[in-house]
Amino acid sequence: MEGVEEDRFLEVATRLFAELGFDGTPMQLIADAAGVDVETLVEQTGDKSRLYRKVMLRTHALERAALTEAAASFTPTRQGVIALVDAYLDFHVAHPQVLALWMHRWIGDAADIPGPEGQVRTLSTLMAATAQGVAAPGVDPEYLVWTIVWCVFGYLSGGIQHPGPSSYHARGEPLSPQALAGFRAYLHVLITRMTVTSGDGEEAS
Repeated sequence: MEGVEEDRFLEVATRLFAELGFDGTPMQLIADAAGVDVETLVEQTGDKSRLYRKVMLRTHALERAALTEAAASFTPTRQGVIALVDAYLDFHVAHPQVLALWMHRWIGDAADIPGPEGQVRTLSTLMAATAQGVAAPGVDPEYLVWTIVWCVFGYLSGGIQHPGPSSYHARGEPLSPQALAGFRAYLHVLITRMTVTSGDGEEAS
């Protein structure tokens, strides 16, 4: 039962940290949202810093599991890289709180609390290694991986900053299926331009 309660508290804390950031979320607010007093919350999860660290490690574990599963069926081809990119995009579309937590952290939120950055570097190295064999000449696989990260985070959090057709995603608006399809197609073109064929019958573009 204690484990179930802790999971519930982590869900509540994840939502609030994602919405307000660590610095803007007092423990009293988390306790109130969870329907318990602060003492019970601390007893189950530890203090605010410990709770935040648990949230960050838990969200990173979700992402790692999704990408590791995708990498397990990876083929060293252009289409293999595109499949990995699709898995990454789909994960963050389905888990917007993960992106929000990282966006807060990247602008200095909870800067004094150790997070899973070391594990993220390990994961990015894994992803870069899968792209090593198909990266085009002069394309650093690590930069290729982070280009995808920057594109996905920027698009999902900021959208297109000018009026345009409904196929574009505007900041503050729900992500439509048409906008997602258009962005996905753009990522596919980006990967095509940044990779080479590997003797598997794929045509160069």
